[in-house]
Amino acid sequence: MKDKVVLITGGTSGIGRATALEFGRAGAKVAFTGRNEARLAETAAELAALGIAHLAIRADVGVEADSERAVAETVAAFGKLDVLINNAGISMRALFRDADLDVIRQLMQTNFFGTLYATKFALPYVTAAKGSIVGVSSIAGYRGLPGRTGYSASKFAMHGFLEALRTELLPQGVHVLLACPGFTASNIRNVALAADGKAQGESPRDEGAMMSSEEVARHLLDAVQQRRRDLILTRQGKLTVWLNRLLPGLADKLVLKHFRKEEPDFKL
Repeated sequence: MKDKVVLITGGTSGIGRATALEFGRAGAKVAFTGRNEARLAETAAELAALGIAHLAIRADVGVEADSERAVAETVAAFGKLDVLINNAGISMRALFRDADLDVIRQLMQTNFFGTLYATKFALPYVTAAKGSIVGVSSIAGYRGLPGRTGYSASKFAMHGFLEALRTELLPQGVHVLLACPGFTASNIRNVALAADGKAQGESPRDEGAMMSSEEVARHLLDAVQQRRRDLILTRQGKLTVWLNRLLPGLADKLVLKHFRKEEPDFKL
């Protein structure tokens, strides 16, 4: 990754920040987006302390003009763009019957359209570099999860988009990676949207028992360097994808049983 230029959306916390540090340590110049000025400054300070060339960009990738500006500022600062990592995302925790439709729209805007916009504007530069486009997705992009209808829909949309794009770009030698970390210790559940669109605050899961964001970042770096097609992490994630492909009816029952235990307040 020496002297490669990487743009990471949602790079101020969780997997995004860990990925910025991991790619920077490997020699990359790192641009990253975020909506929170304080967190942008914190991540920038971490990168600076390690001597990593970086650029902090305040942007909401769900806004088309912000995505276009993020790419333009990256290229203006570093002269090129080799790797785009579409990491920005939000989750939800509400049954569909209870959820405001605006919650679903918000998830689609950030998770799907954010990926769409950033990729559209980065594409000419990544194509010229024969570089990589990465979608940080979820097991929910392979298997719909109860209480996560909007999140699952947005990740399924991301999968379809990037799979089609991968095929289009085969002749140009552009690498497209779909990365699905499984349950990861990050703040995504703390800021997940409840039925009314407000952040739920507390995570319903044991974050300490999950794969760390730093470990996910190491796997992402390795997958980009090896130009892998797919990356599915955690044993639970791999088993879920496998069961859903081969025994979908059984997967329905097991997923329902799991979420009944994990989310008893849903009354599934």
